[in-house]
Amino acid sequence: MLVAPPLNRETSAGLAFASPWLLGLLVLFAWPFAISLYWSFCHFDLINPPEPAGWANYQRIGRELWAGQGFGLALINTAYTILISVPLSILLGLVLATWLSYDLPGRGLFRAIIFLPSMVPVVAASVLWLWLLNPSDGWLNAALEWCGLPAQNWLTQSRSALSPESVQRLVSEPLANWKLAGSKDALVLMTLWGVGNYVVIYLAAMGDIPRSLYEAAALDGAGAWRRWCHVTLPMLSPVILFQLVVGIIRGVQTFTNVYLLSEGTGQPAGSLLTLSLQLFLAAFEDLQVGYASAIAWCLFVILAAATWALFRTSSAWVHYRTHT
Repeated sequence: MLVAPPLNRETSAGLAFASPWLLGLLVLFAWPFAISLYWSFCHFDLINPPEPAGWANYQRIGRELWAGQGFGLALINTAYTILISVPLSILLGLVLATWLSYDLPGRGLFRAIIFLPSMVPVVAASVLWLWLLNPSDGWLNAALEWCGLPAQNWLTQSRSALSPESVQRLVSEPLANWKLAGSKDALVLMTLWGVGNYVVIYLAAMGDIPRSLYEAAALDGAGAWRRWCHVTLPMLSPVILFQLVVGIIRGVQTFTNVYLLSEGTGQPAGSLLTLSLQLFLAAFEDLQVGYASAIAWCLFVILAAATWALFRTSSAWVHYRTHT
């Protein structure tokens, strides 16, 4: 018979100090994680006890995916914002970090200005963007008209700038009719507001690149552009992978600015109905907690699959530094 050895003084002290974190892990993470899986197979309205429903909630999600409504519409909207905002954030962050890596006059001030928006609370930033994107008297439309471009229906149009209809109008209609951008594009612009977080991480990674690599490339005749492409970019690829994974997760979890932009409805015409907002409305407005739990687990599977795919394919484009 196996008997557990008695705890020594050091182990007991370690467990005592770690007990608040362990208790939080069990009560605030492990238990909700497990109970949500059970609720996803139930009909539960937060008032009456859960009633087993089998696969009904997941079958409903499958029907909505097929019809492009509910969960399907939220998935399409979320995928649009992620596929546009995450690459743009990474690209813009790389450009700004490269610019700020040079010894320019006022570099510290520019770094502070670029990072400052990331420190603004989400609610305050959302209210500011509601003002900037106002279709009638917003500053962004005023700037577009000053440049000779038509004002856009940022918060009142469900069609997005990259939809097939918008692309067709871009080719066939005159400039004055190019009212292409809609509410999802406004959400993309709001996401780019926090690009300062990307810039700070890129700057730290650039500072860690050995100078000897640039010197060797210069001796081989590589100019500034080739040094950036063949030294800086490969050495930053692990950071880009990290930013890509984190950006996708943040994109799925985006809630506060979406809620404020659409006043908690996902309008206009469901164009701002994202996955996080769909989950919130299902759980706390419709009191369909079982269905909301099924949505949460579908999100978990989607994020896990996307992360696995990124790491699976990263060997083809991510270059890790080797120490010899």
